[in-house]
Amino acid sequence: MQSKGSSHRLSTMANRSRIPALFISMFATFASIYVAGRLWQDAQNRVYLIKELDRITGQGQSAISVDDTLKIIACREQHKKLDALEMELAAAKQEGFVSKGLIETNGTYSKRRPLVVIGILTKFGRRKNRDAIRKAWMGSALKKIEDGKGIIVRFVIGRSPNRGDSQDKDIDRENRLTNDFLILDDHVEGSQGHPEKAKLFFAHAADEWDAEFYAKVNDDVYVNIDALGATLATHLDKPRLYMGCMKSGEVFSEQNHKWYEPEWWKFGDKKSYFRHASGEMYVISRALAKFISINRSGLFLLHKYF
Repeated sequence: MQSKGSSHRLSTMANRSRIPALFISMFATFASIYVAGRLWQDAQNRVYLIKELDRITGQGQSAISVDDTLKIIACREQHKKLDALEMELAAAKQEGFVSKGLIETNGTYSKRRPLVVIGILTKFGRRKNRDAIRKAWMGSALKKIEDGKGIIVRFVIGRSPNRGDSQDKDIDRENRLTNDFLILDDHVEGSQGHPEKAKLFFAHAADEWDAEFYAKVNDDVYVNIDALGATLATHLDKPRLYMGCMKSGEVFSEQNHKWYEPEWWKFGDKKSYFRHASGEMYVISRALAKFISINRSGLFLLHKYF
């Protein structure tokens, strides 16, 4: 009887010892499956993100730097903010808000928003070019163009490196006679370059005038005002418009080169600029000009290429 009882107890103990072992085996199996699944999912997510970043940047490379990733994220955030601002502006208009560019007279608005602000980028010593443009399509007709066509035209120039010298005085004297300058006090002629000057023009013009469009022109270009106005009038329904040429040229890393790029190392092995605005004349819409105005001092968002 004792031997049978002992055998029974041993059998029971063996069965009991198998149960925890079984649970441990099952737990280990499920844990292995879970970990493998997570690793596979993370790998798939990484592949997807890399493909998306390649597609967005247009580089077609699998290695994306931290700086490029942060730029993409920042651009997305600015895009969202711009959308939110446009929605707030539309809601404000529906509630009766009117910008400072509109004048109210007896319950009606006697002045509509200007169609376009044209900035003619000029330099010191270019008086002959400016006078030629005044004779061709500015001059005495400037006020008529503003009131009749909603087109505002200004010569855009910065200040001399030697503030207050004869060059600055000549421009101030010329402006008192013609009253057709937009003087950029925060821009130094010759040292900061043409792209910086164009950026500051858009920023200051957007602050000064609430127009539909803003155009940058060189002082050796003659504009057909009627054709420009008619063309822009057909694009009033496009809130984010760029009209003009774009380019993507070679990046030069030699310091003695005319178009030396100090940040050439940022462009990788291809040494080619990203596609950007270029040319003697181009136009942007109000939303883009406001974006430039808000981010004018942002070294991270706005990049200038020659």
